[in-house]
Amino acid sequence: MIPLRLYSLILAGSGAVLAAYLLLRRKPKSADDLERERRQWLDQIGRITDGTVIDVQEMDSGKGPSTLLIYQYDVAGVSYEASQDVTYLRQWINLHSCRLGLPTSVRYDPQNPGNSIVVSEKWMGLRQ
Repeated sequence: MIPLRLYSLILAGSGAVLAAYLLLRRKPKSADDLERERRQWLDQIGRITDGTVIDVQEMDSGKGPSTLLIYQYDVAGVSYEASQDVTYLRQWINLHSCRLGLPTSVRYDPQNPGNSIVVSEKWMGLRQ
């Protein structure tokens, strides 16, 4: 009789732990949330260098139209070419003034210079 009670307590405890895990587990972050966190992180730790806007492209993705700002910059003698999706940052920038060869400031991660931004909610690298 005692082993039967012990097994039923273990089973009930395991069920309670499993239910708590399923209710309290973290939901996966969306791509937009991850991008916002990346911009905030680069706002805090990023170094600034000079760059040049190469192009602004309107693309039609699966979620709707998106706007890419394509730019180029140099860090420690290495040239980087990157793009940033500025679809949700349009209220901070004037895309019609972004033209080929426009000088800009680029914020990059010192540990990974390929990780960079030109515009965020708190910082603007585009020169008008």
